[in-house]
Amino acid sequence: MKPISTFLAAMLACLTLSGAAAAQYPDRPIRLVVPYAVGGTTDIIARVVGNKLGAQLGQSVIIENRPGAGGSIGSAYAAKQPADGYTLVMAVESSHAVNPNVYARSAYDPVKDFAPISNLADVPNVLVVNPALAAQDLPAFLKLLKADPSKYAFGSSGNGGLSHMNGELFMQTTGTRMLHVPYKGLGPALNDLVAGQVQIVFDNIPSSYPLIQGQRIRPLAVAARQRLKVLPDVPTYAEAGLPAMNNPSWFGLAAPAGTPAPVLEKLNTAVRQALADPATIDAIEKQGAVPSPMSRDEFGALIAQSYAHWKTVVEDIKFEKMQ
Repeated sequence: MKPISTFLAAMLACLTLSGAAAAQYPDRPIRLVVPYAVGGTTDIIARVVGNKLGAQLGQSVIIENRPGAGGSIGSAYAAKQPADGYTLVMAVESSHAVNPNVYARSAYDPVKDFAPISNLADVPNVLVVNPALAAQDLPAFLKLLKADPSKYAFGSSGNGGLSHMNGELFMQTTGTRMLHVPYKGLGPALNDLVAGQVQIVFDNIPSSYPLIQGQRIRPLAVAARQRLKVLPDVPTYAEAGLPAMNNPSWFGLAAPAGTPAPVLEKLNTAVRQALADPATIDAIEKQGAVPSPMSRDEFGALIAQSYAHWKTVVEDIKFEKMQ
């Protein structure tokens, strides 16, 4: 029995140390890996919530952008970091539901390699075009695409990202074709949209909204349950006859798998407190997004369900998986 007693003693010691570490956590700054470029929706949400999260935890939350490959470079990097709560990652629909389904060999498992903390916000998607495009609404846009398919290009956050797959789903749903131009994030894609290098981007509201306000890009449709207060004249995809496109995106927070449960609970509590702050709520809603905190289990279930949904979509559109 001695080996068993020794084993139990070791287990209890580990639990005690884990509890002690959690009680002191955090005692140094926390890194928040954003697997997309500065200026995109993921980056905006991370900075809004990260600032308040740091105040709740009493430590700085340092944003670290690691863009590329539709979010897989930063996500794979974060998965391999120490599971101590000092490296977190933005776990979003693009990187944790879409991306692993479009590569023949994913660099990470979105369910097994991460510990879910909480969803942060639900974000409406938006179809935006360069103002020079001769289309004021979605029906007119579809006529342009069908008249000359080789003339138009859409930019995305990168191969396999949500914006890319939304473009593929749009083409499959409407029977149209466009050239896909991948970027290292939606920020660079939007810059080229404004410059006229591409004519279309399938984006999220937070990163596009300032450009929409400045009339530098034009919105044609939004993926939302109802018309947005910030864009009351823009129809939803469902209103425009494309219900398959009418799903807002989720943007959450995770840690490497194996992060101690007490640390995860402390982070979940801090997220809920941050998202209950009126200033944070206002900052998120001004972006056209909706704060949406969850329990760790709820967010884990959302990731798994969304992953299964996009697996079906990828199969339905007969998307050729990337190497």
